[in-house]
Amino acid sequence: MVALKKTVQKFELPHHASPFAADVLKGLKSTPKRIPPKYFYDSAGCALFERITDLPEYYLTRSELRILQDNAAAIAGYIPPGSALVEFGSGSSRKTRILLAAAPQLAAYVPVDICGEMLEEEAAGLRKEFPKLNVLPVAADFAQPFDLPAAVPAARVGFFPGSTIGNLEPHEAAAFLRHAAQILGRDAILIVGTDLQKDNRIINAAYNDAAGITRAFNRNILVRINRELDGKFDLGSFEHHAFYNRERHRIEMHLASNKRQKVRVAGETIEFRAGETIHTESSYKYSVDSFSALARGSAWTPVASWRDPDHYFCVHALALR
Repeated sequence: MVALKKTVQKFELPHHASPFAADVLKGLKSTPKRIPPKYFYDSAGCALFERITDLPEYYLTRSELRILQDNAAAIAGYIPPGSALVEFGSGSSRKTRILLAAAPQLAAYVPVDICGEMLEEEAAGLRKEFPKLNVLPVAADFAQPFDLPAAVPAARVGFFPGSTIGNLEPHEAAAFLRHAAQILGRDAILIVGTDLQKDNRIINAAYNDAAGITRAFNRNILVRINRELDGKFDLGSFEHHAFYNRERHRIEMHLASNKRQKVRVAGETIEFRAGETIHTESSYKYSVDSFSALARGSAWTPVASWRDPDHYFCVHALALR
């Protein structure tokens, strides 16, 4: 893949512009164009992603669930009595339920997610399933500073499953790990899931499913822009592209314009060349050693790791010392 020189054009936004509008316009006026992947997750995007996790090609969720099920007791052994489990990007909490069931010593669970509607639904369900657990949801972008509820115990364990850390650029992943250290505090434990490097055909298939659900998930970001930012995107004029970048060990997802066109977004006109793309997501694939090195450089000490039988995925336990 030919590397493109990145340039960002400066422009002024109305003082009332939302962070969503600001980020979208900044990204669409950059070269190459990009939109932060966190904006996938409106209510429709959350629902589409949950469908992706059940696809036959999408091995990531099945592999991580297998690890958690097979090693729940060992992982729960790193959770101190009376502590809080803080999950960054909680989603459906399907994986979290395995840990909650294996760790009755927990005093509180703090799901943090940008998708507020799903967050409240999941919190209500968890309160019924675990009546002795204090469930304290926080609607926030977990990559940005946020406050924990006052009732959260001082002893904290972080949970960051789903290879979500792979959606961050390496420097962003390091910044997140330092950010998590500040939120969780001294002597904390952080449990992190990472997708492992493997046969490229397996990885490519996971992001190009036969049912087209990932294509719909990718395009949904344009649906959201049209709805919330008075966008004029024609979805039929943009194609879903997902491919493995060998040099960077990452899947890249793009929306490619199939013609030369102009699109209005939030009162601005954005020009596209035929074939020009919007980079919507990267998903980095780590080795156990490369992720351990990243953790060590970001205030954490690797203390344990668990892999599925196929060695497709890894769950790491990191300690803050």
